[in-house]
Amino acid sequence: MKKACSFCGRGEREVPLLITGLNGYICSDCAQQAYRIVKDTLPDESKAGDDLGFDLAKLPKPRDIKAYLDQYVIGQDDAKRYLSVSVYNHYKRLAQQKTDDGVEIEKSNIIMVGSTGTGKTLLARTIAKLLHVPFTIVDATVFTEAGYVGEDVESILSRLLQVADYNVKAAERGIVFIDEIDKIARKSDNPSITRDVSGEGVQQGLLKLLEGSVVNVPPKGGRKHPDQDYVHVDTRNILFICGGAFDGIEKKIAQRLNTHVVGYTSVQNMQRIDKGNLMKYIQPQDLKSFGLIPEIIGRLPVLTYLNPLDREALRRILTEPKNSIVKQQVKLFEMDGIKLTFDEEVLEYIVDKAVEFKLGARGLRSIMETIMMDAMYEIPSKRVKTFKVTLDYAKRQLEKANFDGLNAN
Repeated sequence: MKKACSFCGRGEREVPLLITGLNGYICSDCAQQAYRIVKDTLPDESKAGDDLGFDLAKLPKPRDIKAYLDQYVIGQDDAKRYLSVSVYNHYKRLAQQKTDDGVEIEKSNIIMVGSTGTGKTLLARTIAKLLHVPFTIVDATVFTEAGYVGEDVESILSRLLQVADYNVKAAERGIVFIDEIDKIARKSDNPSITRDVSGEGVQQGLLKLLEGSVVNVPPKGGRKHPDQDYVHVDTRNILFICGGAFDGIEKKIAQRLNTHVVGYTSVQNMQRIDKGNLMKYIQPQDLKSFGLIPEIIGRLPVLTYLNPLDREALRRILTEPKNSIVKQQVKLFEMDGIKLTFDEEVLEYIVDKAVEFKLGARGLRSIMETIMMDAMYEIPSKRVKTFKVTLDYAKRQLEKANFDGLNAN
């Protein structure tokens, strides 16, 4: 009996592949055509809006999220709590079923304020490892107003789409961390009468993303042009977390605190204020004074701060986190079969220098790299099994690199 496809009737020699069934045959061409018909006709449940791909009961609770962050980020308990609660509420909002009571949970975008090197970006990167939704980090400094050289704000969603493997439904429930949000502050506290294309113009472009609207996104990023096919992304369920150093905002806070203490008790009130950490008193009006437009501030209702790092925090950052700077150096030498150790005095010396230069946690890395540069260059070529960093060696390396000259500037 001649073998032939039960659908198209072509013989075994006329088709690339003939698949044998219980009472018939199907060729590879008909199988592909059947697949396309099924795909076009039936709904794709893997991309259905109600199928979130996670079980709320199994997701980490706010305490669990903070405990995970504690393994990688030292201190900053307030910022961790705000971040943990916001991310967990984001999951609950996604899992909310439509009810008859009319209660619809709205999203609460976050803005984190803290000086350089305090851990804003590290918090975002760390929490990304734990999430069950698409997550991306973008830098606000590259954005300009539509039509000018630079990236349009819609490219934020292009990156989120890439992370979600171009699954629009998955991207529409993702989380975006916008770093360096303070760099798009307008140049003065007054509305601009000229084009502020990388400041106020970008803030106005961000409004529709933060609030929630359907945005036309170039599928491969880049600039828009009229003949392009767009991907339509609804941002209503995308959680936005913004972070910025807001360098100099302490002056705005100090001015506001002075105006609020008038009369006989003004001196007593001023004594209660922690002048070493004015950031804890930050209010939305301080962001407005710095240069964020009121519409942006209103769409970032959760405002939290990061504490400046004191000497004790810097010392813990050097060795305690899972991904600490010392552990990274030890790992690098271990890959060459060399056991690296540090004297306790060296670690104290590095911390003292970091405090002196006021560069935060990034200062620790700069000093460590300077101390270890010659060793990383020479030691892998030598037949040694151990290498110990002493205080004298560390001081010589910094003097050789003229590192103290940085402080003079």
